Amino acid sequence: MTTNTSPSVSERAQLARKGKEDDTRYSDAALTPPVDVIEDSGGITLYADLPGVSRDKLGLHVASDTLTIEAESDLSVPEGLESSHTEVGLGRFRRVFTLSKELDTGNISAELKQGVLKLRIPKAEHAQPRRIEIQAS
Repeated sequence: MTTNTSPSVSERAQLARKGKEDDTRYSDAALTPPVDVIEDSGGITLYADLPGVSRDKLGLHVASDTLTIEAESDLSVPEGLESSHTEVGLGRFRRVFTLSKELDTGNISAELKQGVLKLRIPKAEHAQPRRIEIQAS
């Protein structure tokens, strides 16, 4: 599996400093969520950290051999309060993966719990380990 990432942290910081003329480009920027991928004999399990993301603001798309995770967080300042310091002002996440042909993209399961997305992508039947019977002659 390979990964394509969005603009780096330093690129996003530069965009934020450039001013009004780059506002549209900055609005397209997204954070790259940290991901753990665990492979076993039956497939892979992917864990993505998406703090503040609700199920209705999460998009998962598979096209051909490409998996895309897109999300927006609901990290808003409560009414009547003003933020004096914000470390993560950008509430958008995006990550793209190229999946192996050995994976069965038609049977992906997804679960979002406490800001962690868990995806289970099983191996295709032709890629599953199997025992071969030996015929005696």
